[in-house]
Amino acid sequence: MARLTRAMALAAALAVAGCFDEPTPAYKTVPPEARVYLKDMGLGDLKGKTAALKPEVVDYLNLDRNALTNIDEVASLKNLKWLRLNDNKLSSLPDLKGLVSLRRIYLKNNKFESVPEALKDLPALTDIDLSGNPIKDIPAWLVEKKGLENVSLSRTRVTRLPEKLDAWKSLHSLQLGDLVIPAGEMARIRKALPSSVAIVF
Repeated sequence: MARLTRAMALAAALAVAGCFDEPTPAYKTVPPEARVYLKDMGLGDLKGKTAALKPEVVDYLNLDRNALTNIDEVASLKNLKWLRLNDNKLSSLPDLKGLVSLRRIYLKNNKFESVPEALKDLPALTDIDLSGNPIKDIPAWLVEKKGLENVSLSRTRVTRLPEKLDAWKSLHSLQLGDLVIPAGEMARIRKALPSSVAIVF
């Protein structure tokens, strides 16, 4: 009962505050010189914008609210842990498998019609925000990916999840808000995932 109450409280908190902003205590541990802000600059690409950055130093990169259609240059930032790309014009991602330390990627309000395959090869990934993209189908590899803790698919076009959900053992929260999901599918998802997972429909 305590686990269920905790999950319900967490779900309520997530619904109000969202879970895809950097946790304040963790974010404060990132030294100022490791944080790079290129948000709200009207960027269509990153040519020449990352040349002066030191790949071994950059931990956090914020590219929110630009007009980016590709981010090829980001693949060289080998020690990146946080990557914010919300509110751009991305429909695909480059090969990012060199970003072995990347933990959080925020892709809200872009133009992805499918879950980017590039996310499959990121071993440290814990948080993925794909909300507000025209995604219809969720690939089996996403629910089989180990280590994921927070996943948001809110305001996409998803109506059901893959059959096997039991591999999501590390999941803490799953946001499925503003989706047209049948009641039977909601019940299946709740039953398939541990009661400790905060699910927001």
